[in-house]
Amino acid sequence: MQRLIAFLLLLFACCLAAAPVRADDTLAGVKQKGTLVVGVKNDYRPWGFIDPSGKIVGLEIDLAQEVADKIGVKLEPVPVTAVNRMEFLRQGRIDLVIATLGDTPERRKIIGMVEPNYFAGATNVLAPKSAGLKSWSDLKGKKVCAVQGAYYNRRVAQLYQPDMVVFPAVPDGMNALAAGNCVAFLFDDTLIESTLSSGDPKWASYEMPLPSEDPQLWAMAVRLEDLDSPFGKLLSQMSTAWLKSGHIIALEAKWGIKPSPYLQEMKQKLAGN
Repeated sequence: MQRLIAFLLLLFACCLAAAPVRADDTLAGVKQKGTLVVGVKNDYRPWGFIDPSGKIVGLEIDLAQEVADKIGVKLEPVPVTAVNRMEFLRQGRIDLVIATLGDTPERRKIIGMVEPNYFAGATNVLAPKSAGLKSWSDLKGKKVCAVQGAYYNRRVAQLYQPDMVVFPAVPDGMNALAAGNCVAFLFDDTLIESTLSSGDPKWASYEMPLPSEDPQLWAMAVRLEDLDSPFGKLLSQMSTAWLKSGHIIALEAKWGIKPSPYLQEMKQKLAGN
């Protein structure tokens, strides 16, 4: 009997040692495994894209690397899309999302949005100059390419009634536009501006013809239970430091991104704190 009890105690101790860290203790779990797994974009130049060597690089990958360095672990970037990034996070397949994620009230019910927000964009379209688009109402009844899961799809569809053609990823939608399958590609104006300023002759005859609408803040995201945990608090402190110091403004310059008014506003706002 004593041997049986000793064996059961040993088995119980082994189970405890092998048990994963609780979901609400993600920071400790990341340190334990020695790797921070971050969901990032690999099709959104220059925030996250694949370079000629096959490595994922970009402004958001720089931020993800800084988080990993701060914790003292390796970074493992995992490509995500607008469709799967929140589900990957909830399933525990990734620890953190830094992937051009718009901060909306609906999404806040599902995942934790880290504040302060680290960037901001708005909605617009990429279109050939020959399309002659002058106002959002010009999209009515016309085929417009879009990406599945983008938060602005529903709003644009309801307000302007285009014939929306939805694709699984950004390259698919942009290739469809280039092939003449739609009159415009609906997306965040940050990507469109970067595309037009890239010097790629493929887009030389294209423009962003409409006024940007529906400004949207971007957030790093964690699981809901992580938002007020040591992990969420660390990310909030880092985002505050990035904004206050102008660090992300410097990264904009590094990656050739048009200066964001939001970043300038936040730097001034936090300067006295």
